[in-house]
Amino acid sequence: SLDTDRALVLLEEYCKKLRKPEEQQLKKAIRKVMGIFKSSLFQALLGSFKKKATRHGTTSHTSLPAALACDVLGCPKD
Repeated sequence: SLDTDRALVLLEEYCKKLRKPEEQQLKKAIRKVMGIFKSSLFQALLGSFKKKATRHGTTSHTSLPAALACDVLGCPKD
């Protein structure tokens, strides 16, 4: 989804900034999260979550993956 792609771009940009030896553990963790975002299981769960949210009228304009990435990385909210 576009939301997941946006989150992956944010995470990738953040990873590029992590160059110090003490940041490598964080970088590894972020790469793991990126792998999860790319997985078909995550995409299926996200699709299911969105269908339920839409059915219950609780859908918001903020995407779940992008919101999660921004929450972790402290991105400005648009």
